[in-house]
Amino acid sequence: MPRSRSRLANDAWESLLTAHAALMKRFAAEPIWDELSMREYDVLYTLAKHGEPMRLYELGRGVLLSQPALSRLVDRLAERGLVERAPDPADGRGLRLALTETGREQQRRVGGRHAVDVARAVNAALTDEEMRQLEAIGRKLAACDPAPPPQTRRPNRQEAPR
Repeated sequence: MPRSRSRLANDAWESLLTAHAALMKRFAAEPIWDELSMREYDVLYTLAKHGEPMRLYELGRGVLLSQPALSRLVDRLAERGLVERAPDPADGRGLRLALTETGREQQRRVGGRHAVDVARAVNAALTDEEMRQLEAIGRKLAACDPAPPPQTRRPNRQEAPR
């Protein structure tokens, strides 16, 4: 019996999450994380990729951390001289975050070794065409509307319908 479209979507999602977890465990075991944790690297990489100073909420869209956890991590990175805060010229109350030169150097050093590990793992599992397909699928999913569709609230069993 063929899977429903909903079941197929959920199976595809589960496969993506399982692959992500397996690869992240593999990457975490590599001996390159002495200077930075993977989460710290993720923040530095996101800042480097953006290319210009960014607000904390913008940074939060690119990393898998809650806003409070991200704030604490940015504080620690700033204390270590890897990230700097500057007033936001568009909003005097806000701050923009950027890499310091030291932060940029550490991101490049760790990133170069991480890129080798990623290439090794992905090249071992996928053909060139599969990598192109995966890239296209990932970009398509990332471009989805970030706002979830409004959901109707279902009353619980003890609650009378409105």
